[in-house]
Amino acid sequence: MNTVITPEQNSLEQDKSVNPEQTQFTSAQGSQKQPSTSFVSQFDTQTSQKKDAKSTDVKISTQDVHVYYGETEAIKGIDLNIYANEVIAFIGPSGCGKSTFLRTLNRMNDTIDSCRVTGKVMMDNQDIYDPNLDVVLLRAQVGMVFQKPNPFPKSIFDNVAYGPKLHGLARDKYDMEEIVENSLRKAGLWDEVKDRLNQPGTGLSGGQQQRLCIARTIAVSPEVILMDEPCSALDPIATAKVEELISELSNQYTIAIVTHSMQQAARVSDRTAYFHLGDLIEVNATEKVFTQPDHQLTEAYITGRFG
Repeated sequence: MNTVITPEQNSLEQDKSVNPEQTQFTSAQGSQKQPSTSFVSQFDTQTSQKKDAKSTDVKISTQDVHVYYGETEAIKGIDLNIYANEVIAFIGPSGCGKSTFLRTLNRMNDTIDSCRVTGKVMMDNQDIYDPNLDVVLLRAQVGMVFQKPNPFPKSIFDNVAYGPKLHGLARDKYDMEEIVENSLRKAGLWDEVKDRLNQPGTGLSGGQQQRLCIARTIAVSPEVILMDEPCSALDPIATAKVEELISELSNQYTIAIVTHSMQQAARVSDRTAYFHLGDLIEVNATEKVFTQPDHQLTEAYITGRFG
């Protein structure tokens, strides 16, 4: 079991025991921090644009989380704190477990018959895997945006209104109209669609569809938003809009994002967690991860030696 990693801790000592069988990029000498081996990162972490003060309130805490698909262990005892109103990025090579771990945070893995989760996932000090917990309400509190935009085959208005209707959040049609407009404004989409709310959401461009899905997610007033590679199917202009939106939304929501783009992680996140073969290798401030990582596996990945 890993030791809980916080932004204040140096995670080098934990890293030594995280992946003892991984020797390709580590050695007895390499396991010690060598200040002289720091390098100039190719990634612009845009530190000046990030919020100066971050909350130290823990929003989600995972304790010794293991995830199994049948007999295969995909996640190997991960301990991680996610703080209120931060953006945390999960990076790592394909198959490293980052998306699987993301889905444990709102029990999306429950939909996979062969999947089994052990350990604790606490949100505001409540175990979300408590059998008495209402999973529908949990997924309203911890919303999810998927890799491929998935608007419902309904109008733009009805896409956003679906969740509030399901949860009875609007007293009348005026309340519903206000919720829809506010959600579309927060998603940066209102000015583009306000004159065609009755048209199908599937008729929007890919980037607009993804922002519609984000509007649908925030319409039920979640506390946490999970994003699983939300820009991988988008063009660069649409990606830039979604990234700008992530930065704006982090003032109100806690956001965890899985991304294959290290440049994107550097641009949008406050902290970055690096996963490798089901283990959490390192989590630190994004600028530190991309300029002076504590673990050689992290450095090997971000410099392109593997992945």
